[in-house]
Amino acid sequence: MDFTISPRVEDFRARISRFVEDHILPLEAQRESYDAHENIRHAALDPLRARARAEGLWCLQLRPETGGQGLSRVGMAVCYEAMNRSIFGPVAFNSAAPDDGNMMVLEKVATPAQKERWLAPIVAGAVRSAFAMTEPHPGSGSDPSMMLTTATRTGDRYVIRGRKWFITGAAEAQHFILLARTSEDPRKGLSAFMFDRNAPGWRIDRRIPIMGPEEHGGHCELVFEGLEIPASDLLMNEGDGLKLTQIRLGPARLTHCMRWLGLSQRCVEIARSYAAERFAFGARLSERESIQMMLGELAMGIEIGRLLVMKAAWELDRGGFARKEISMAKVHVANLLHKAADTAIQINGARGYSKDTPLEWIYRYARQARLVDGADDVHKMVLNRALDAEARDFWRWPVGA
Repeated sequence: MDFTISPRVEDFRARISRFVEDHILPLEAQRESYDAHENIRHAALDPLRARARAEGLWCLQLRPETGGQGLSRVGMAVCYEAMNRSIFGPVAFNSAAPDDGNMMVLEKVATPAQKERWLAPIVAGAVRSAFAMTEPHPGSGSDPSMMLTTATRTGDRYVIRGRKWFITGAAEAQHFILLARTSEDPRKGLSAFMFDRNAPGWRIDRRIPIMGPEEHGGHCELVFEGLEIPASDLLMNEGDGLKLTQIRLGPARLTHCMRWLGLSQRCVEIARSYAAERFAFGARLSERESIQMMLGELAMGIEIGRLLVMKAAWELDRGGFARKEISMAKVHVANLLHKAADTAIQINGARGYSKDTPLEWIYRYARQARLVDGADDVHKMVLNRALDAEARDFWRWPVGA
């Protein structure tokens, strides 16, 4: 792959970087900018989003006809990294999970009528969305084949019964993508649907308390007690639910990694700044070999993560599925983020453990990275299956024409 980026992508990256520096970081530093769940308050967020839209930095990941800028996955990797220099960054550009992944999958698979009804309001920033797949034990987690929520067809409608949990953003979402079982077929037994928050027959049982901080709308447990969904709100065809999850989750995992690289760099930035100014035992911390080794190791880890992410993005751009590449990136970058936050806190000492910097926020957030969109262990199993199937070809080089 060619590691150069186009002037257009560099222009977006530079403008995003300036936007974060000038407009988002100052808000991040003010405690009044935070809501009760430690995310940016809507009163502070709404003007940011309006400004980002006015400056042409809105929904870069979507096609122009959808309301975006048509960036490739490689271009997204460059820009998403720049956005997440701030903990508030991605949501300001309408590039935060779960809306990000939901918009991309709806753009790809929804009918024109469905796009107008369900996608356009998310793109406009008028509503938020959620992706309802994960279930409590013994239902589906990383294995969708274990899904217990059912969708029973009755005439021109499907009746939904079951339970979902850890559904990100559900407390504030208006539009939901729902996965449910429509048959016992092992490959074609799941289907995907859209439904609106105001539809009767379902409820939010609780907003699950977490180590936090939280995305807007938290992580909720949902109960379906006869929700009726018109057949016209079926996404793709009946039985295509597993296919839809594959279309959505692979790129969504990679966009997480893109964003986490930005947060990892922010941790290094804060650590380096403090080490350069802090004196102890007659010398700056930055002059001590132990600190230099910590920061050098993080710098190397971040660059390895960037290469893994870029290879996966490049593979997606050229039409591949990038399953191996995404799994490798997901495992490495999730662990990297946790290590970056931990190391930066160690260098900052009590200051890092306090709320005087965003490090403790990032540290608590980082622990979920090794769980969301497939735990480390699952991705390592995926890689081993590929190794079993491909043997030495696991490391083959792509050959051009």
